[in-house]
Amino acid sequence: MFYEWKPYVSAAERRRKAAQQMAKLKKKGHPVAPVVIDGRVIAKTFWGKSWCENLEGYGDYENRLPRGRTYARNGSVVDLQIDKGAVAAWVSGSELYKVEVKIATLPKARWSTLVNDCAGEIDSLVELLQGQFSQGVMQRMCKQDAGLFPAPKEISFDCSCPDWAAMCKHVAAVLYGVGARLDERPELLFALRAVSEQDLITNAGKGLRTAAKKPKRTKLLDATDLSDVFGIDLAEAAPRKTAQKRAGTKKSATRVSSVRKKRSAGKR
Repeated sequence: MFYEWKPYVSAAERRRKAAQQMAKLKKKGHPVAPVVIDGRVIAKTFWGKSWCENLEGYGDYENRLPRGRTYARNGSVVDLQIDKGAVAAWVSGSELYKVEVKIATLPKARWSTLVNDCAGEIDSLVELLQGQFSQGVMQRMCKQDAGLFPAPKEISFDCSCPDWAAMCKHVAAVLYGVGARLDERPELLFALRAVSEQDLITNAGKGLRTAAKKPKRTKLLDATDLSDVFGIDLAEAAPRKTAQKRAGTKKSATRVSSVRKKRSAGKR
């Protein structure tokens, strides 16, 4: 069977056609969400970079990843949606191709072990989503076979392009696009693996924090603290107390003087 190469289509023309088709989808109510990358760096935050590093650790796909990076950087991923166990996307190539990636949900036993291992190490949701925790927790969360990131055997994909490769450049671009999206919304990683990030916060008081602690003393706010909190000037509070003390001292002196005058009059 004989196959002909499709005629070359310029990048500008591909973008124009993709924009037209995305506009049609948007009119139908589809929430179009393109992957927009500023510069050459695809991911800049902890979760985004960790996703891309994990992806580049897949030895089976290393030959296809460079083209995927190029497609992701030049804006070819014109729509990307992340849901429970699935990523759906449209990628602009010679035509507009539909890409579907299935990612196995995290096994309950594996998630339970991960939560218990990290108990007492993550104090807040902000800390978690910003990747601000110890090196040990970072390594535990990012471990491919026992952490939050999927192994190649947990990923399956399909693209409408004619490329018969195990992973085409369009799929690779989408996987890099996931890393870029995690920069903006890191909570989507937990949704993708069908687990709740709140579990890690709920268990924050367990594990390493089993020793009983005395309650902390409540800090009393002074005038300076209150001024900072409420934005008002409380500097007059101290002079009032001083004035009251002076007034009390003056009254006491007046009473003593009056008693002395009465005693002197009696002696006369």
